[in-house]
Amino acid sequence: MQKAVSLFALGFLAFILWIIYLADTGGASIFFVFVQSIPYGDKLGHFCLFGVLTLAANFAFKAKHLKLGPIPLYVGAICVLTFAIGEELTQAFLPSRTLDITDVMADVAGIAFFSWVTLLLTANKLAES
Repeated sequence: MQKAVSLFALGFLAFILWIIYLADTGGASIFFVFVQSIPYGDKLGHFCLFGVLTLAANFAFKAKHLKLGPIPLYVGAICVLTFAIGEELTQAFLPSRTLDITDVMADVAGIAFFSWVTLLLTANKLAES
């Protein structure tokens, strides 16, 4: 099961990297058309993509976490947050992209929400640690 979760996380990361590549190069995708047809679809896309990646990464890392007081900081979430912020910052240097703080906020919201989902799904394990 752990191997399947890790493979899903890597596959989903590859999917996100493909989407980023298309966006960075001005490529077209049915995903872009779909997202544009939904009100706030871009922000919802950021929330969902980075959120699901966070959930997958958290479980790929077996919910390994650091403690900040009573709050668990999941290693997977920290990795995804670092990746998301780095990816958003690179947009400042690409003529086909625009650095947008609301995209970062949607990324962070998705990461936080799906970290909370991880907490709910692993509550028994955390109580034991």
